[in-house]
Amino acid sequence: MTAGGATHAVEVRHRHAFVLLGSVQTTLIFTLTAIAVPLPQIGRELDLERHDLVLLSAAYGLAFAGLLLFGGRLADRYGGRRALVAGLALFAAGSATAPFAPGLEALLAARFAQGTGAALVAPAAMAVLRAAFPSPTAYGKAMATWGGLSVLGATAGNLLAGVILSLLSWRWTFVVPLAVAAGALALTRRLLPPTAPNPGRALDLPGALLAAAGTALASYGLVLTDARPWSSGGVLVPLLGGAALLTAFLYSERRVRDPLLPTRFLLDRRRALALASIALSACGTSMTFIVLSLHLQQTRDWSPLQTSAAFVPFAFALLASGRATGPLIVRYGARALTTAGLGTAAAGLALLASTGLDAHIPYAYGLLPGLVLLPAGTAAAFGGAAVLATQDVPQQQIGLAGGVMNSAMELGPTVLFALLLTLDGDAWSLAAAGAALAVTALLNHRTD
Repeated sequence: MTAGGATHAVEVRHRHAFVLLGSVQTTLIFTLTAIAVPLPQIGRELDLERHDLVLLSAAYGLAFAGLLLFGGRLADRYGGRRALVAGLALFAAGSATAPFAPGLEALLAARFAQGTGAALVAPAAMAVLRAAFPSPTAYGKAMATWGGLSVLGATAGNLLAGVILSLLSWRWTFVVPLAVAAGALALTRRLLPPTAPNPGRALDLPGALLAAAGTALASYGLVLTDARPWSSGGVLVPLLGGAALLTAFLYSERRVRDPLLPTRFLLDRRRALALASIALSACGTSMTFIVLSLHLQQTRDWSPLQTSAAFVPFAFALLASGRATGPLIVRYGARALTTAGLGTAAAGLALLASTGLDAHIPYAYGLLPGLVLLPAGTAAAFGGAAVLATQDVPQQQIGLAGGVMNSAMELGPTVLFALLLTLDGDAWSLAAAGAALAVTALLNHRTD
């Protein structure tokens, strides 16, 4: 084989690996957001209260965010491809049982199983991606596109859920993640490179338990604030218990030899700001999907298909911005693009806050401008921040980097959305817009 033919073969293998891993990553976020559109139908069929629906929408994210750090450690210790297969199997099992759930408890259990599998899949996929693109330049380009896949998955969740609901039951929305997980399991060994394990790394089980339990308890307490006052025992007990466990986690991480989350990993100001950007961008997008889906169906009396169609311009703006992200990062740098993306997304959220929830303003004037600016900015912010968050990370810590980045992506929507639900409809958008603008200002300062 000629040198040109060998180079082409390598590029084809890289492309196939990226398509498979990107499809998996997109599906993980699809599964997070696809439940937003059918929430009213699920509530009617299972006779659920509003706080039950909020808990159901948060269940996947609770397990996902709480276990991501441990999932990253497992991927680093046992190898990304092996961890990916194990996570996909658990994710597929949860997706297979969810359609048959007779009530809230069974559906919550299936969503938690999906989230647990996703917590292993997400960092493992990034570890395999690093093995597939060993060149720093090629890996940087791949990450510029990878960052936007999460927003693409969130958008696809809303669009496909509406189509499925117009033709079938909400239970069929779980067929998509099941099909992708099954397909990925069948193709993993053929398309993805092996990744070397690192058996010398300790698992830090106490730290993993403290982080997972603390995150889940604190987030659960925030979810309950939608139905109970902040001063009630049902809210204060999980909130304070979660805070105590997370404090114990931070203390324990400073004393163990091989911590689950090394403090120095987050001391890099560039990485910390990138993670904040990811969390805020994910929060703004997720809140927009869930709040507008409920608003359009319950206030404007739109059908699920009409609700999904409302997000079609969002999808086009997202794809256009995502396509331009890679070249723009090469030309202007990841930090500049993240800054510009956050500012644009904040403008979109501010427009939605001022006009989007007013049922008397037509869609073209009230919702459409914000639904174009928000995805355009979010795709740019995600792409730039993903590059910043993974720069200069050694191979043996790429699972950790994937866990931390995805934790920011999942914990932002799970915690901040639950918190802002206690405010009125306009306040959540204004708060998110203000937070995004604050991070934009921070990013404008020169890093050390």
